[in-house]
Amino acid sequence: MIAPIKNPGSNTRGLLAYLYGPGRHDEHRDPHIVAGFAMLGMPDPGRDENATLTQLARYLDEPVRLRNSEPGKKLTDYVWHCPVRAAPEDRYLSDAEWAEIAERIVQAAGIAPKDDDLACRWIAVRHADDHIHILATTVREDGRRPKLHNSGQRVGTKCREIEKDYGLRQLGTGDRTAERRPTQAEMHKAKRLGWEQTSREWLQDGIRAAIPHASNAEEFLTYLQADGIEVKIRRFPSGDLQGYSVARPGDLKANGQPNYIPGGKIAPDLSLPKLQVLLAASKPEEHPTARRNKPATRWQHATNALDTFTTDHDTTGDSGDARAQAHITALGELIEATAQTAPQDLRAELRAAAKTFARAQRSQIRADHTAAAGLRQAARDLVHVGSGKDGSTLAVLVAALVWAAILSQRWHTAKGHAQQAEAARRTVQHLQAAYDRVAADQLAFLAQRQPKEQTRNTLASDVRAAIPDHATRILADPNWPALATVLADAEAGGYIPHQLLTEAAARRELGSARLPAKVLIARIQHTSYNPAPNRTVEAALLRSTGAAAPPRQYRPKPTAAPAVAAAGPARRHR
Repeated sequence: MIAPIKNPGSNTRGLLAYLYGPGRHDEHRDPHIVAGFAMLGMPDPGRDENATLTQLARYLDEPVRLRNSEPGKKLTDYVWHCPVRAAPEDRYLSDAEWAEIAERIVQAAGIAPKDDDLACRWIAVRHADDHIHILATTVREDGRRPKLHNSGQRVGTKCREIEKDYGLRQLGTGDRTAERRPTQAEMHKAKRLGWEQTSREWLQDGIRAAIPHASNAEEFLTYLQADGIEVKIRRFPSGDLQGYSVARPGDLKANGQPNYIPGGKIAPDLSLPKLQVLLAASKPEEHPTARRNKPATRWQHATNALDTFTTDHDTTGDSGDARAQAHITALGELIEATAQTAPQDLRAELRAAAKTFARAQRSQIRADHTAAAGLRQAARDLVHVGSGKDGSTLAVLVAALVWAAILSQRWHTAKGHAQQAEAARRTVQHLQAAYDRVAADQLAFLAQRQPKEQTRNTLASDVRAAIPDHATRILADPNWPALATVLADAEAGGYIPHQLLTEAAARRELGSARLPAKVLIARIQHTSYNPAPNRTVEAALLRSTGAAAPPRQYRPKPTAAPAVAAAGPARRHR
C-alpha cells in the first residue's frame, strides 16, 4: 500500500472536482465519501443529489476562512492531499475497511490525532476499487496549524502496519534515500510536450551518465553542459563551487525561464557535496592511455576489476559496511559505463539495468569510496575507450556484472534494505537478459566445436571430481557441450581443467544458478583470457633483474601429474 503526500495547494473546490469527476479516461466510478472528520451533516455530492461540490468545499474550508479573516494570517497553501492505493494483487476492500484505513492515516500524519475534537477537517473519497483520496484543510478548529513535519515518514510506517493487519502485500520500509517521484504536474507537462520522460527523470539519467566521465566536480559540470544539459553553477566568493542546478532544454517556467532543479532534489546522492566526495576518492593514473588503447583489453580490464568486488569483508561493523556500500556504488557506475559503450543491440537492456540499479546504489550507510577506486577507474576507462564489438569478452564482463548484482541484492537483504534489494533483483533480470543476448552466438559456436566423445567423458569426470555437488546439473545443462569446448581449449593453453573448475565454482556458488554450465563458461573464459604464465621467461627475468616473479593465479600444466589433478583421470587429446 502506498500513500504519497502531494504538494499543498489552495483550491479545495478544484481538487473535489477531480475526485468527483469522470477522471481523465473515464476511470472514476461511483465517487463517494467513505470517511471524514464528522460524517453527520457533511454534504456528499456522490450520495446526495442536492449536495454540491461548492457546499462541500465551503464546509471543509470554514476554519481556513475564519483564520484568513484575521489581519496578517492569510494562508495560500492549506489543501492536504494523500491518495492511498492498494497493490494490484490485493483483495477487495470494503468501504468500511477503507474508512478505518483513512482514519489511521490521518491520525499518523497529524491531520486528525486520535480523540482530538479540534483537529483539521478531512474526508476520504472513493471512486475506484483499489484506492481512496484523503483531502484535508490544514487549519484546526481552534485556528492553529497541525504538526505535519515528517508526516510522510509516519504515514509510510502506518501503511506497513496496515498491510499486516489487513493481509495485504507487504512493501519494504523506506529509508529516505529514494529519489523524488515526478509530480502530477511534471507528468502532464511531459505528456503535453511529447516527452517520454519527465524532466526530473531525464535529468537524473543524464547526471548518472556523466559521473563515469569525470574525475572531479568541475569536469563533471563541464561534461553535463557538453551533453546538452543546462547548468546553473553557484560559487562562493572564493570561487569554489557551492552548488549546482540543472534544467532540461525546452522545460520552461511560466515566466519563460529555464526550470532549474538542484541536483540534490533529483536524487539524494546527486547533491554537489556527495558528488565531490565520490569523485575525490578517485586516484588518477599516471599513464592510462596505453592500456585504454588496447582493444583486446577493452572489457577484460573491467572484468578484472570486478574480481575485487565483494560485499563480504573481513572487517566487520561500520568499516566493512562502508566498503561494501562503496563497491555497490561503483558497480552502478560500471554498469552505466558498460551500457554507454556496448553494441547498440545491447544498450537498451543495459541502460535499463543501470537505471534500475541506481536505487540500489545508495542507502543510509556512508560509503568509503576509496575502497572501490579500482572499479571506478575501470568505468572511466570504458567510457574513454568508446564502444566495441569484441563480443566474447563483453559476455564475460556482463556475466561478472550479473554475479556482482546478485551479491549486492544479498547484502541489501541482509541489512534490511528492502527497496534496494528489490532494485538489485530487477537489475539482475536485465543483466541476465543482456548476457543471454550477447552470449547466444558464442555459445552456439562453442557447442558446434565440442570435443570428441572420449574427451568429453574425461572432462565430465573432471566435473564430477571438482564439483561433485552440482555435477549432475552441470552435465544435464544444454550448455555442457560449450563448456566442454571451453575446458578443452583452456587445457590446450596450459591450464588444468580440474583446477579451473574448482576455482570457478569457488568464485561463484552454483546453487542459485539456473544454468550452472553457462555460469562456469563465463568464469573460465575470464581466466583463459589472462595468458598462462611462462616459467622459462619468468626464470630468465628473475636471473637478469633480480626481481621477484609476478604472482600467478593459475599454473600451466606441468609434465608430471600434479597433486591438484590427482582426483581426475588422465588427460586425453581431442
